[in-house]
Amino acid sequence: MNNIQLSVVHRLPQSYRWSPGLVGIKVEPLPVDEVNVKSSLMGLKLLSHEDAAAWNVMQKLQQSLADMQIGSTVIEWEGQPCLFVDSEDESAVMCRLKTLGAAIAEKITALYPF
Repeated sequence: MNNIQLSVVHRLPQSYRWSPGLVGIKVEPLPVDEVNVKSSLMGLKLLSHEDAAAWNVMQKLQQSLADMQIGSTVIEWEGQPCLFVDSEDESAVMCRLKTLGAAIAEKITALYPF
């Protein structure tokens, strides 16, 4: 799991759902009025790895979540491997990633813009 300690993970800015008839294969962004739907998904992508290395790290993250009985799926989204989990599991997933040593990239908003 050493690769995970060198990983930078970014939460995708939108909420998602499984495409009709393609559960576990393809996602689509949720319309703004459906963002709080119980079956929504949260997506994570790696900023620190590319290509085969990214797929490898994502598979390790998926296995680590499975060890905690948190369901997740790794699929390609916008040309990159992304990990999708139920939005309800977001807190547990983020805790697990931090425990594994992954860095979580978050958007920074200035409180006092210059």
